[in-house]
Amino acid sequence: MPEPLVLVMAAFALLSFVLLLAALAAVRKRRWIGTSMALVLAVFFLALAALAATVGVAMQGYRALTREVVAATVVTRPTGPERFMATFTFPDGRREHYEITGNALYVDAHIVKWHPRANILGLHTAYQLDRVAGRYDRLADEQTKPRRIFALSRPTPVDMFQIARSLTFLGRLVGTQYGSATFVAAREPTQLELRVSTSGLLFRPVGQTVHGASTAPATQR
Repeated sequence: MPEPLVLVMAAFALLSFVLLLAALAAVRKRRWIGTSMALVLAVFFLALAALAATVGVAMQGYRALTREVVAATVVTRPTGPERFMATFTFPDGRREHYEITGNALYVDAHIVKWHPRANILGLHTAYQLDRVAGRYDRLADEQTKPRRIFALSRPTPVDMFQIARSLTFLGRLVGTQYGSATFVAAREPTQLELRVSTSGLLFRPVGQTVHGASTAPATQR
């Protein structure tokens, strides 16, 4: 959870607690109007603290995106006709193997862009890899041949996309949220970097610089 968001949550929770104590003191003195006001404010600040906590939990699993970053290093190795093994190595050192069917490797992700006013809470453009699958070159094969799809993201208690859609206030802080996907041929052994830029996902050969003159990025959509 972003540190500014933790501080905001703690501040709202503390204000709620102080107002709750004030409400209890007003009850003892039989100041009913003061009690009501203190209780309303306590509930209001408690709700804000809960909202900050919900956003923080929902952002778990998302990584901050301020430039083109490497989301994973991917090695593919053919294992048969229209079948290959894809090994993902993530920035935290975690490594996963996926046996996939198709002619190409396909990956998609969720990307959330926040309004500048949300940046003061430590909320910046972030991404979360979602799925990896195979992709056939021919549409007829895509419709009839077997496909294997695997989750790249880990389960989280709250879905950032869902709460942004359901909470109007939060929706005003989210500049945009969208899905991005890319794919690359996997007929031969390859070693690639899966990168995320402000425009979405792309594959680059390992070691290629952003402005290099080597092979162009794989197809992106």
